[in-house]
Amino acid sequence: MVVGTGKIKFRIFDTGSLKGKRKIVKSMIQRIRNNFNISIAETDFNDSHDWLEIGFSITGNDSQVVNSKLDKVINFADELGLAVIVDTRIEI
Repeated sequence: MVVGTGKIKFRIFDTGSLKGKRKIVKSMIQRIRNNFNISIAETDFNDSHDWLEIGFSITGNDSQVVNSKLDKVINFADELGLAVIVDTRIEI
């Protein structure tokens, strides 16, 4: 079994409150979860309305497939256009 994990750090603009950030976070997480059927959650910067970090994991039996899916999740999150990606990290 191969386990891949990833973290994406985002910068959010035009949100003046945590309530506005939560709306973006919920939308982003739900859309990614629906498209890829993966485990995903907000992992850091819970009290900041400018920054967001999400973590996710994928399991499979082929490391190339898991790596490809991790890349696809990152690309999809970028294409959503809800926030700007600042940093990404993946581990297999």
